[in-house]
Amino acid sequence: MEDEIKFIIDSTREAMGKALTHLEKKLVNIRAGKASPSMVASVMVDYYGSPTPLNQVANVSTPDGMTISIQPWEKSLIPEIEKGIHHANLGFNPMNNGESVIINVPPLTEERRIELAKQAKAEAEEAKIGVRNDRKHANNEVKELDISEDLEKNLEIDIQQMTDDHIAKIDEILSHKEKEIMTV
Repeated sequence: MEDEIKFIIDSTREAMGKALTHLEKKLVNIRAGKASPSMVASVMVDYYGSPTPLNQVANVSTPDGMTISIQPWEKSLIPEIEKGIHHANLGFNPMNNGESVIINVPPLTEERRIELAKQAKAEAEEAKIGVRNDRKHANNEVKELDISEDLEKNLEIDIQQMTDDHIAKIDEILSHKEKEIMTV
């Protein structure tokens, strides 16, 4: 019985942790003014007939806060990289100098910052829903156990505390990202 309880608590903690990790990955893709290699992480390039992530066919760097430089391993890939950037629909206009692809990242307008902050809030809300679903699942598993009412209540309190902690972390991550987005 003790093993089952430990398993429920551990698997719930792990599931809630995955919601946090997923949120952090989603927020990395929301740009906050400065150029970052992660902005083009979702770009896929047609590499000899198979879609390949950009970072596997080129070196992506940011020489300054407003420029992303993409140095392909093979110069013949430059047109494919440009095509991949257009297909990713990131709102960037890539240019090439025959050696590499350069993306000038335009500064964010106030309107766009507000839009990105809303997008970040939506991602955080999704993570909170995931954490609450994990809580519900754990509470249902606890109810199925053949244990005393007191132990059941104590486990539900522990699960709720875990939920509160994860939601507080989500709020903290969101607050940090909003501050990053809104800083000019």
